[in-house]
Amino acid sequence: MKRVFPSIVILITLSLLGLMFLQMSWIQNVLQYQKTKYELDVEKSYFGITEGIKERLTSRVGINPRSANWENKDAAKYFWEQLYKIPSEDIRSIIRDELRRNHIELDFEFAIYGTDLGHNKSSGYVSSAMDSKSFRRALTPDNSYVLSLFIIQPKNYVLRRTSWMIGASVLFTIIIVSAFAVTVRTVFRQKQISEIKSDFINNMTHEFKTPLATISLAVDALSNPKVQSKEEQINYYTGIIREENKRMNKQVEKILQAAQLDTNDLELNLQLIDVHQVITNASANIMLFIVEKNGSLEQKLNARKFMIKADEVHFSNIIANLLDNAIKYSKDPTRISIETFNNTSKSITIRIRDNGIGMSKETIGHIFEKFYRAHTGNLHNVKGFGLGLSYVKSVVDAHHGKIKVDSTVGKGSTFSLEFPMI
Repeated sequence: MKRVFPSIVILITLSLLGLMFLQMSWIQNVLQYQKTKYELDVEKSYFGITEGIKERLTSRVGINPRSANWENKDAAKYFWEQLYKIPSEDIRSIIRDELRRNHIELDFEFAIYGTDLGHNKSSGYVSSAMDSKSFRRALTPDNSYVLSLFIIQPKNYVLRRTSWMIGASVLFTIIIVSAFAVTVRTVFRQKQISEIKSDFINNMTHEFKTPLATISLAVDALSNPKVQSKEEQINYYTGIIREENKRMNKQVEKILQAAQLDTNDLELNLQLIDVHQVITNASANIMLFIVEKNGSLEQKLNARKFMIKADEVHFSNIIANLLDNAIKYSKDPTRISIETFNNTSKSITIRIRDNGIGMSKETIGHIFEKFYRAHTGNLHNVKGFGLGLSYVKSVVDAHHGKIKVDSTVGKGSTFSLEFPMI
């Protein structure tokens, strides 16, 4: 799987690049086709314009256009000599109708140059710059009359003629690329989740295997007749069984809490609680572990307003979890500080700082994910399921609070929790 997945990603990426290259080539061909089609439409318009002017000339001299003999040079010359009698607006109308017939809806200027006109026939002022960019076509076989047509094209006119096709092509390409990116991201995510769950199962097996083994040894010892005759020994081994049973119950409780959060069924029994009292109790419960690490716990409970409405059990759990993490990942001697203060009259902030191993930015981005456990390098004595911080985040959110983490690798971490006041 480790080799197949990258190969699939590479092949699909190459396919997408090939598809995008073909799309670009297709767009270029479409633009060239539209440009050629536009020029052909103009050419067709010239033929229709010439016929329209001829029809107007013969009508002007009172001859049926169908019976006019344009093959006769003298007759044709006579007809063209009447051109000055046709108003410029009539010629403009002929040109406009013919362009529209060929799907060209653009403004234009025109000029007709003739050796026998005496003056040029035009729609108005036609500058030399306009004339140089005009389509010029002869109206007569001997080039004695020439039509110069300047069509005013908006910027990127050819591109606009195919904008819907190109837009649809680009849109579908973006959708395909986005779908591919989401698919790859999802597969990577599922792969990470699979690895995290495998770690969770391994950790859970280890966490349960140790107390079960201890209980098994204690039960075997209680079966020994020599132990059964000594009440002190019986009390010792039953005490071990009781403590290991509590330890297993605590681990099961963590897993049940995670399952409860999965179903979004976290029920809060909100009541008025004293934040400082909860912190004091949680600190007292971990003092034994801090003493074992030759450490210290500093309390700076400076908040003037410290009564909030919260679930006492869950709130106590999140403080205990954060203090427990601070001990787990701290260096010897352990240095932990917990402080409270009021940023505003409407909130209280709790800040827990340690001198632990710290976390990288990448780790900080994942610590609140379920089952995620930070890599601790050579620190192998840190055990757990990776559920603690996920639980903390869910409880904080349920209380409409905020949690923030600041950490530097090798220098420790600081967790800041903010809760609304009553």
